[in-house]
Amino acid sequence: MKIKDIGLFLLCVVITLGAGGIGGFATASEIGAWYSTLTKPSFNPPNYLFGPVWTSLYFLMAFALFVIIRLPKSPQKSRMVFIFGSQIILNVLWSFIFFKYHQLGWAAIEMFILWLFILAMIIGLFRFNKTVALLQIPYLLWVSFAFILNCTIYYLN
Repeated sequence: MKIKDIGLFLLCVVITLGAGGIGGFATASEIGAWYSTLTKPSFNPPNYLFGPVWTSLYFLMAFALFVIIRLPKSPQKSRMVFIFGSQIILNVLWSFIFFKYHQLGWAAIEMFILWLFILAMIIGLFRFNKTVALLQIPYLLWVSFAFILNCTIYYLN
């Protein structure tokens, strides 16, 4: 990997972790307050697990962004930039909808749309880099679990 590529990859990490930080801003103050008052299912993970899982997923997303940015200019690249950008924005927005605005039902709907964009990203990446596409599967699985958790919390509350 060239120095230029290392710099580009680090920029991708900053972008994805920065997005996670923005979502974390909406979340942090609500964990010990509002979120702790909700009825949650038995399969709700402990709060300390979410940070490391999301951080790992944002690093995996950085690989995807790195591959997308390095694609030659084409309609496919433009489509992948749109899909990646949409999913990262939806990812951040979910934190605000769920934690900041306490809209559990709307958050579930928004997360389903996020899930569709993640799936589209994986399918699109598969054409260019199968390994990086497969590295996004944990993200899809975690969001699938989070969707079930979101829906269950909505139902219980």
